[in-house]
Amino acid sequence: MSSELPVLVTDGRGLTSAQVSERVAAGLTNEVPDLRSRSLSDIVRKNTLTYFNLLIGTLWVLMLLSAPLIDSLFGLVIVVNTGIGIIQEWRAARTLSRLSVIGQARPLVRRDGVEVPVASAELVQDDVILLVTGDQVLVDGEVLESIGLEVDESLLTGEADPVHMRVGDPAMSGSFVVAGSGTLRATRVGAASYAAGLTAQARQFSTTKSELAASIQRFIKLVSYLLAPLAVLLFISQYNANDGRVRDAIAGTVPGIVTMVPEGLVLLTSIAMALSVMRLARQRTLVQEMAAVEVLARVDVVCVDKTGTLTAPGMHLRHVEVLDPTAPVSEALAALGAAEPDPNPTLAAVVAAYPAQQGWTATSTVPFSSARKWSAATFEDHGSFVLGAPELLLGIHDPARGQADESASTGARVLVLARSATPLTAGSAPADLQALALVVIDQQLRPDAARTVAYFLEQGVTVKVISGDNPVTVGAVAAEAGIPAAGAPVDARTLPEDPLQLEEVVEGSNVFGRVTPAQKRAMVSALQRRGHTVAMTGDGVNDVLALKDADLGIAMGSGAAATKAVAQVVLLDSQFSVLPSVVAEGRRVLGNVERVSDLFLTKSFYAMTLSITTVVLAMPFPFLNRHLTLVTAFTIGIPSFFLALMPNTARFRAGFFRRVIVFALPAGVLCAVAAYATYGIVLLDDEGIQSARAAAALTLFTVTWWVLVQVARPWNALRLLICGAMVVGFASVVMLPFLNHLFALTLDADRPTFIALGVGAVGCVAISVLRFVVARWREPAPALAAGTS
Repeated sequence: MSSELPVLVTDGRGLTSAQVSERVAAGLTNEVPDLRSRSLSDIVRKNTLTYFNLLIGTLWVLMLLSAPLIDSLFGLVIVVNTGIGIIQEWRAARTLSRLSVIGQARPLVRRDGVEVPVASAELVQDDVILLVTGDQVLVDGEVLESIGLEVDESLLTGEADPVHMRVGDPAMSGSFVVAGSGTLRATRVGAASYAAGLTAQARQFSTTKSELAASIQRFIKLVSYLLAPLAVLLFISQYNANDGRVRDAIAGTVPGIVTMVPEGLVLLTSIAMALSVMRLARQRTLVQEMAAVEVLARVDVVCVDKTGTLTAPGMHLRHVEVLDPTAPVSEALAALGAAEPDPNPTLAAVVAAYPAQQGWTATSTVPFSSARKWSAATFEDHGSFVLGAPELLLGIHDPARGQADESASTGARVLVLARSATPLTAGSAPADLQALALVVIDQQLRPDAARTVAYFLEQGVTVKVISGDNPVTVGAVAAEAGIPAAGAPVDARTLPEDPLQLEEVVEGSNVFGRVTPAQKRAMVSALQRRGHTVAMTGDGVNDVLALKDADLGIAMGSGAAATKAVAQVVLLDSQFSVLPSVVAEGRRVLGNVERVSDLFLTKSFYAMTLSITTVVLAMPFPFLNRHLTLVTAFTIGIPSFFLALMPNTARFRAGFFRRVIVFALPAGVLCAVAAYATYGIVLLDDEGIQSARAAAALTLFTVTWWVLVQVARPWNALRLLICGAMVVGFASVVMLPFLNHLFALTLDADRPTFIALGVGAVGCVAISVLRFVVARWREPAPALAAGTS
């Protein structure tokens, strides 16, 4: 259909409202599916159409046909749990959807001769889009105007060098502007654009890796392999043990299979993640990938940019130190500011102090870029002037260098204004520069910066400052914020190119200045090769590459559109002080999911052990399904929901699957052995199978409740209250006539009860010993363990 619409935009004036309407009607908009958003139908499908739900649903139907209704109670529990999961995830999805609109890029377009901001999806083919430094190119297009426009395409092509854009050059969606400004006519939008064609592949490549999800999936796969053969063997065993009665065989098979399934763990993990995202949203923190919550808990190095992170937004001119009294310093500063259509915060401070004046006409300009660290312009009848970093523009023996370092040591940003008779090029600064003045810019440390840094240090997280500013300036600000070893900043121009040597320097130092965007990326990779989980914060276009490669990219809401596009987390209010609560939220989720995983996997392992033992001994299954439903509800289902939402500040460590298995497997075996011991002893006393099953259920509850008590460590009043409430709940069922009859758990002060409690006590001692042994192996260092309360 696009061929039917003539290209009417050639002069950069923009489309008319009628032309926009034509293109919207033709479907030539930039609307593409957001792979991060989730519809209600997607959430319902994900929570209901699962392998385990299909399995449990089938078993539920069989139990409804083969046993009393009370033995099918487990099916209602699954329905309720699934409903809770759908509601919580839908609430989280709606919260994120509302929040993402706030952080969404709104490009400026020219329509009807007026510049107006529109949503990305509202762009249409042939729109004229205005581009400035930090903008992401949202559609494919043709450059109409270029004022030193430079575009970084490294996220698309891997090419690190910026591309100088001239009028008529094509620009690809997914690239971002690193210098200059210009306009672009949209030629391909929506699914037809270059970036949209790569979206599925790129998003898949960049999706945050989740060790937690991988570990749970590994266990689910293990259980899946065991379920089918165990189910067949258990059915044959129960068929023979019940003299060929099919209904009784089904009633004896289903409890072991259902209990083996850790469906609640998957559900609870999803709910915990969703609630975490909602809590972070209330703090104006947008989580763009759910798995980022997990990475928050694993972070052990936070790399921060100085400007906008440690320092407050905005700058102001402290003073100008004139080096050549005969030079037109004020006029030159005013002219340089006026020559830059989109000044960065530093130049904006100069513009505020030196408004534009008449009589200075720029004939050529070189806009500022993070890689160059200077900007310049040639003025008719006045020559060329350069404004930028003294250490890059002046010789090492120039007296102005020493004066600049002295001012930088106070934490100020220092620029040099210099003049040149040489024509300007974007590649390198003129060689014959004459220093005219030093421009000193004040930056204010955020009031909460020192407190935030102190929090990270207490939690065992290393904070590294990686900045493009003067190393002396960076060191002064870092020292004020409390960064260790800030007095020995590293000048990134001296960093080795050898990867191993770079790793040594980056590992051993905490403050770096004059870092280029490519170096930031290399430093993040060096830390990752050393085994660190790295979070990178940033707000400028120079941070994009490092944010993309970090394990967790955190962008400031006030930052460039490109940084917010690649980050997994966006701090919408740009408050550095939010980071501790963001990290704490991740630790809460992961620490507590590991805690309740001990419970769920213990259940799976004792169900496996019970089933295998029953097959080997060819005995009737030792429990009715209602027994296991009751025991698991009071020792796992109900308490795990509360435990998963409690505070937990311990840093998540690699090896989740191994740590959980080391405790859950032997604990599950001990629970099963204790229950089967009671079952066998009572049967040998000729007390009858109903009495033996009731006694075995009491033993199983006793031992698994003690597992709950051990998992709830370190104890506090609330956790002990939860554990105590579970005993009261179970005791109520046993003691109230209606309930104990319904659940077939009539227990008197007789021999089977005393046997059950005695064997249960022995099982509790065994669990305590196991906990002691395992804790010595898997507990973190004392400094971190102290934070798990």
